[in-house]
Amino acid sequence: MSDHNEDLAATKTEGFKVGEKKTLEEYQELDKDDEAMVRWKASLGLNAGNPIGKAGDPKCLIKSLALRVEGRDDVKIELSSPEAVQELKNKPFTIKEGAKFHIQVVFQVNHDVLSGLKYLQVVKRKGIRVSKDEEMLGSFAPNTDQKPVYTKEFAEEEAPSGMLARGSYNAVSRFLDDDDHTHLMFEWAFQITKEW
Repeated sequence: MSDHNEDLAATKTEGFKVGEKKTLEEYQELDKDDEAMVRWKASLGLNAGNPIGKAGDPKCLIKSLALRVEGRDDVKIELSSPEAVQELKNKPFTIKEGAKFHIQVVFQVNHDVLSGLKYLQVVKRKGIRVSKDEEMLGSFAPNTDQKPVYTKEFAEEEAPSGMLARGSYNAVSRFLDDDDHTHLMFEWAFQITKEW
């Protein structure tokens, strides 16, 4: 996977600086009398329910990715265990050429506010990069019993079509945050075919 590290480097927005990190308690006490800040904290889900994260849980646990195509069952990729992640590159799934689809991710945040979670993906065919995508997911409060997971759906994409597009592809995906901390990086494979 080392040859993908450069491909999976996150792009930096010129002039953007990551804000000072705060603990969950600091966020909860921050500007209690500021109505706009109270609304912002509520939009993150702060102060809503009992935390579900346990000691030793990762800050962000990516549970699954799904390929969603209208009129078809979702192709779900389990990511919640190291064994499931290891099997992905050996079990390619099929996408029909020209199909329109969405990718959906399910994840859980534990212990602290997660700032600037994003998804990077590099797709290669026969060792040549054919695409690099980046999707900003946002910032999230720790999950609670009232909201045990987050689900985000990416923008619609269309699979390439034509004889030259059909075949096997390899991909590497990475979930990282504003601190450039990688929460999950994994390899997987898929095939583009004429029919499902």
